Amino acid sequence: MAKKNALGRGLGALIDVSEDQDRPLVHSPSAVSEIPLKNISLNPFQPRTSFDEEALNELVMSVEEHGIIQPITVRRADDSSYQLITGERRLKAAKKAGLRRIPAYVREAGDDKMLELALVENIQREDLDAIEVAISYQRLIEEFSLTQEGLGIRIGKKRATIANYLRLLNLPVEIQTAIREKRISMGHARALLAIEDKELQLDVFGKILTRDLSVRNVEALAKRVKKDNTEAHPAEEVQRSDYEDLREHLSHHFGATVEFKRSNKGIGRIVIPFKSDEDLQRIVSIFDKPGK
Repeated sequence: MAKKNALGRGLGALIDVSEDQDRPLVHSPSAVSEIPLKNISLNPFQPRTSFDEEALNELVMSVEEHGIIQPITVRRADDSSYQLITGERRLKAAKKAGLRRIPAYVREAGDDKMLELALVENIQREDLDAIEVAISYQRLIEEFSLTQEGLGIRIGKKRATIANYLRLLNLPVEIQTAIREKRISMGHARALLAIEDKELQLDVFGKILTRDLSVRNVEALAKRVKKDNTEAHPAEEVQRSDYEDLREHLSHHFGATVEFKRSNKGIGRIVIPFKSDEDLQRIVSIFDKPGK
């Protein structure tokens, strides 16, 4: 059985990558190319010499399922060989996952300024989505040895803004893809980041899609998970979301700010406030209407 195209399932969902393997590679400092793994050698000046084996194996499983999301960066050594600049962990995972080619940015010698200008220009595009912005930020930081604050000064952005975008790259691939496809907003994504457990992130993400949860709903779920500091029970979280939806529905129905009062045992009451005797009579008449 032919091995599935892991690359196409990952990067192909995020960035336009050519599937034409016969076409010669045309390199630009901001374009993505697919390069055979066998043609890439490691950087002898790479200061990192050890990798967490468990974390690497988790990345391998992700690559097998979704492909490489963030391209590596290489420099051309000669016509057909390249030397790794950044992304050794991704390169190792791709090899262990059995990929033959990997998405990469190919840099020519001395193209630093051209690369920086191309990336900064790319970031300023209005049609760029949040994940594309995050990848561009990450690449500038990696390739020019910048801090988040230094990058902020370079491109005129606050450090907190850059940090918020970079954190998106820590989300599961499924959520990153949904951001790219505009199925969830940046607000939803930031709320999900407040949930540390990846499985819980995916669970709440699923509820966003199936129940069309608002950013406010997701923020409430995230706060609940953080407060409990335990594994959240999805059914309970959804139930709380349903309570909020019901409260809003009743408030609209009665023309008053309805509140739910519940004890830790689950026992509670519905409170419908009124402003006057006339307002009370109005609410009672709603109860008396047939079919209500």
